Amino acid sequence: MKLDVSLITPVYNEEENLQLLYEAVVKTMQPLGLAWELILVDDGSKDRSVEILEGLSVSDPEHIRVVAFRRNFGQTAAIAAGIDHSTGDVVVLLDADMQNDPADIPMMLGKIREGYDVVSGWRYHRQDAFLTRTLPSRMANGLISAVTGVHLHDYGCTLKAYRREVITGFKLYGEMHRFIPVYAHSVGAKIIEVRVNHHARRFGKTKYGLERTLKVILDLITVKFLSSYSNKPIYLFGGTGAVLMGLGTLVLFYLFIRRVFFAISVLGSPLFISSLMIFVLGFQSVLMGLIAELLVRTYHESQNKPIYTIRKTLNLPMKSDE
Repeated sequence: MKLDVSLITPVYNEEENLQLLYEAVVKTMQPLGLAWELILVDDGSKDRSVEILEGLSVSDPEHIRVVAFRRNFGQTAAIAAGIDHSTGDVVVLLDADMQNDPADIPMMLGKIREGYDVVSGWRYHRQDAFLTRTLPSRMANGLISAVTGVHLHDYGCTLKAYRREVITGFKLYGEMHRFIPVYAHSVGAKIIEVRVNHHARRFGKTKYGLERTLKVILDLITVKFLSSYSNKPIYLFGGTGAVLMGLGTLVLFYLFIRRVFFAISVLGSPLFISSLMIFVLGFQSVLMGLIAELLVRTYHESQNKPIYTIRKTLNLPMKSDE
């Protein structure tokens, strides 16, 4: 049966919060008159989380779905598994630690009805330690917005709502879940950011620290490449190569002028070797771009994968891959 809304929640050692989460979700969703499911993905918890999830699934089989991993694979994998096992037209992500407020979900669904494809939560009054959580998050959000061109105040807020069609054309790896709005934007999704409630953690311990910063930066590089250059990698590699080759040529021309007009030896200058190396690196970068172009064409043509996405058609049937 096609459901209206699928709520997806990664779970890792949240035994004290799960019953509270379930009650809050039921209180929020029941009055809406929508068909809904809550998919709880246990990410290898070491406490009683799985046992509690099993109890919830027995007490409310109509709404509760449980996916239990064999070991800890990370939040991104848990979200990906939840999306894969969901059936709703709208997918809502939220944390299990009760810092996200399920009461914000109706407001976010309202924005979806207005025509938005992505509704991203913004923890305007964030209830976390400033130096270790809030400040690094603000710096990361500014960096991500600048690099990707998708300007959001709070990429790290899990509470987000998506139309299914904008999040099913890509795979998630690493810490990529925070970049889902960027992927959605790359296929033309209409995005809005809304202020949501944020509560201090009452039970359990936070699972994230400053060590995630490097992972986020590395994933940001990957996302930028995939969103901007995945279809035309020659623009990146070829552009870089052209700049390096041009720089090498300018240095060689400078050495030539010195030799002709000032009788200064070319071979005796360290600039000669440096310019040759820069030129060769540029040439290699162009060749890498050409190889990447061949790989991209093989990828698209072997799978008959289109290089465009369609929002809707008029008086034409939608194909299964659109």
